[in-house]
Formats: sequence, structure tokens, C-alpha cells
Amino acid sequence: MLRSEGIRSMIASTFLFAVMNVCIKQISHIPAIEVILFRSLISLVMSGVVLLRQNVPLLGNNRKVLLLRGLFGGIALVMYFTTLQKMPLASAQALQYLSPVFTALFGIIIVKEKLSPLQVLFLMLSLSGVFLIQGFDVRVSPLYAFFGVVAAAFAGLAYNCIRKLNTTEHPLVIIFYFPLVCLPIAAIWSYMDWVQPQGWDWFMLICVGVLTQMAQYFMTKAYQTESLARVAPLNYLGILYALSFGFLFFDEFFNLLSMAGMALVLLGVLLNMKFKPKVQQKELKKA
Repeated sequence: MLRSEGIRSMIASTFLFAVMNVCIKQISHIPAIEVILFRSLISLVMSGVVLLRQNVPLLGNNRKVLLLRGLFGGIALVMYFTTLQKMPLASAQALQYLSPVFTALFGIIIVKEKLSPLQVLFLMLSLSGVFLIQGFDVRVSPLYAFFGVVAAAFAGLAYNCIRKLNTTEHPLVIIFYFPLVCLPIAAIWSYMDWVQPQGWDWFMLICVGVLTQMAQYFMTKAYQTESLARVAPLNYLGILYALSFGFLFFDEFFNLLSMAGMALVLLGVLLNMKFKPKVQQKELKKA
């Protein structure tokens, strides 16, 4: 199962994103859009340097879809970073893990991928686990819960754009378009609501940028080399990191209900990964 390059890439991406989330939570006093400004600046420089060294055209081929990927990703990130700073870590993560569901659903329309009834059942199984983990949390306001759902929906659109670009673009070109779109918007917005970083804040901001760059690269590779339905549910594995890091760094506790939710998440992910190759084989035989 782990022989697949796409699956290995998604597992690496999930872990790096989880560490990045801890860094963002550590600087909750810095506005989310300001964090995105630094993240975008670092990503733009790192992606641009590598692309220039490899003689890869910076602006790519399918610029319309690339711009949409950057726009959808930017909206998702603003909403998600806000929830990370305003909610317990595990609760914010739980809402973000709606994104594979939106990814698979949008994938039916955008990239014409088919889902069998059993795959839908497995996705719903993982989703039910997410809600069990989150449970009833009075610290989560309806407004920020809404932000979390919107973030997941736009992330699903962004992931489908990546899949749409799987044969036309270098992975770093796809990543490059995110800061290219976000940086000017974040710069203007941050200027109107600037909070001066102090001491340790600078290190955390740099870590957010570097970790995100690495995680984005592995995520892009995963979506380019595997079907959406197979790799998207692997995002759910990050809930394990969220619960662990939340407990270790922020004294966020979880109970038996949360543990049951984790079991459902993992069960849905593993069943989907095991069942998808059988669906592909049947489709090939019909063709």
C-alpha cells in the first residue's frame, strides 16, 4: 500500500502541515493575514529560485486554472488560519478534514472521477469520525465553525484544480501561483492591520513558510500521481497529529469518544485505499 509514491507523498505532507499548524497556533496574536503574508513571501522566493535553476517557465501553461488554484487556495488559507488561531487545534483540524469530502464531490464534476456507493460510504464513515472527535465544544463559535466549512470547500476546489493540471504543469509552478496571487492581497490587507512580530515570532513565521512549502510540494505530487478519491482521505490522518500536538503543547484533552472517532477516521481511510484499486480494475475490464 505504501509503495505508491502518491500515498507516501501525502503522508509526508500531512505530517508537515500538522507541525506548521502548531507554529501558527503559537503566534495567535499575529493576524492570520499577516502570517499568510510571510508564508507567501517565503514560498514565492523558494519556488521561484528552484524553478529558475531548473529552467522551468515560472508562469506555466494553463494560466487560467493556475490562477483559480491560487485564488481558491488563498481563500481557504485565510479562513483556515483564522480558525486555527480562534479554536482548539483539534477542533479546527476536524473542520478542515471536511475538505476530502468536498474534493471527492467536486471531483465528480470537475475531473469526471467516479465514486462507487461503497467509496461514498467510506468517506461518510471517516466524516462521522471527524464529528465524533470534535464533539460538542463550547469554545467553537458558529461564526468560526462556518469559516472552517468554507475553508474546507475552497480547499476542495483548489485540490481539483491541481488534479486538472496533472499533465501540464511542474508541481512547483502550481505551488508558485499561490503566493503569486496571495502576496499582493495579503500585503495590502496586512498594512491596514499590522502587528509587529517580536523575537520568537520571527522564527515561527519562517517555520510556517518553510514547512508549508515542503508540505505543499508533497501534497501536489500526491494529487498529480494518484486519483483524488484515493489520496484525499489521507488528509484525515492529520487528526492524530492534531490531537497529540494539542495535548502536548496546548493542554487540549480528548476523551474516549474522541478515540472512537479516530478509529472511525482511520477505518474509513484504510477501507477506501484498499477498495479503490478494485474499482479501477473493474473499469479497465469494462473498457
